[in-house]
Amino acid sequence: MAVPRLKERFVKEVVPSLKEKFQYKSIMQVPKITKIVINKGVGAAVSDKKLIDIAIEEITQIAGQKAVATISKKAISNFKLREDMPIGVKVTLRGDKMYEFLDRLTTVSLARVRDFKGISEKGFDGRGNYTLGVKEQIIFPEISIDKVSKISGMDITFVTTAGTDEEAYALLAAVGMPFANQKK
Repeated sequence: MAVPRLKERFVKEVVPSLKEKFQYKSIMQVPKITKIVINKGVGAAVSDKKLIDIAIEEITQIAGQKAVATISKKAISNFKLREDMPIGVKVTLRGDKMYEFLDRLTTVSLARVRDFKGISEKGFDGRGNYTLGVKEQIIFPEISIDKVSKISGMDITFVTTAGTDEEAYALLAAVGMPFANQKK
């Protein structure tokens, strides 16, 4: 199987440039993306169980890997929510599938967002991880607009080995994440 285009670029270009920028002694210190988690909450699934199946199918198409339902941990009577009810969908991508998804996200999907001015740099958590909120699932070319019954969003979390947000920002910008005001 061929090595994903982004993974090859990461090894040949991104690692040496980050090593030089942050003065790492070894290339093993250079931060890397360990996994990408795509998470979608389906609050209406409390009343309609079919919505979870639809969400699993959509996320599976987007990620290229089978998604799983997330279940509630607590019962909340005001929301008619019982313990162990399916309430969302998630998928965790690692390795080649992660690089292929990231490549598709940065080159194709984000370009399809209406009035796109770049992604916000406010999604960092202080530990080198970044979460991006997507408002519409139809930005992904894998989703047929005719088959979508309800437009919904999702969260995409990039988990990195970076120790600081500055290192994580440099890493994600280097792999092609289009931040709104790119700092060089």
